[in-house]
Amino acid sequence: MEYLGIDLSCAVGSLRNGNFPDKDCLLPLISKLLGYAIVAASTTVKLPQILKIVKHKSVRGLSMLAFELEVVGYTIALAYSLHKGLPFSAYGELLFLLIQAFILVAIIYYYSQPISTITWIRPLIYCAVAPTVLAGKIDPLLFEALYASQHLIFLCARVPQIWQNFSNKSTGELSFLTSFMNFGGSMVRVFTTIQENAPKSVLLGYAIGVATNFTILSQILMYQKPQATKEKKVR
Repeated sequence: MEYLGIDLSCAVGSLRNGNFPDKDCLLPLISKLLGYAIVAASTTVKLPQILKIVKHKSVRGLSMLAFELEVVGYTIALAYSLHKGLPFSAYGELLFLLIQAFILVAIIYYYSQPISTITWIRPLIYCAVAPTVLAGKIDPLLFEALYASQHLIFLCARVPQIWQNFSNKSTGELSFLTSFMNFGGSMVRVFTTIQENAPKSVLLGYAIGVATNFTILSQILMYQKPQATKEKKVR
């Protein structure tokens, strides 16, 4: 009895016999269900941030570099998960997060006019390299090294935003709901990654996500009152 890769036979068999499923039966089932729940939730996780920017027509307090690095990080993580043949429940949200990250970067570019030539070079380089990475047409050792660097990329994606929040004593147009969902998703992914026996490098990435997303979420709560001082311009 299996649906969407979820084996229900163990749990259903125990319940039919009037017994509550044991831990070895229940934890993998919970992991699968949470995995698909995260994938479903990921389809809208960045929507509050997108709507907030469009509503206020402002990217005040947002680090352009942070959102650009998110796109790079999601691309590498998605490519690695596909290359490793992980179940969709273990990485599916990366696809939807990548699409939404594209939209966010485009909106930030739009509301940050004029854009410098150097800024435009970054997306051009990404468009030239990303298809090869997603197709997995690179040396396996290089792929492993690239994925290892992905953790540093995600960390670097958060640090500019964290530092900008600290410097401004304000989180500008950052969305609390999106940040909360990012934090919650990272927490759940630590659990599901352990249950799916995914590589330790994958677990490390989600652990870093928990720490950095918690920091940003804490800053939003700390600096929730609007500041009277002028915010630094998005770079």
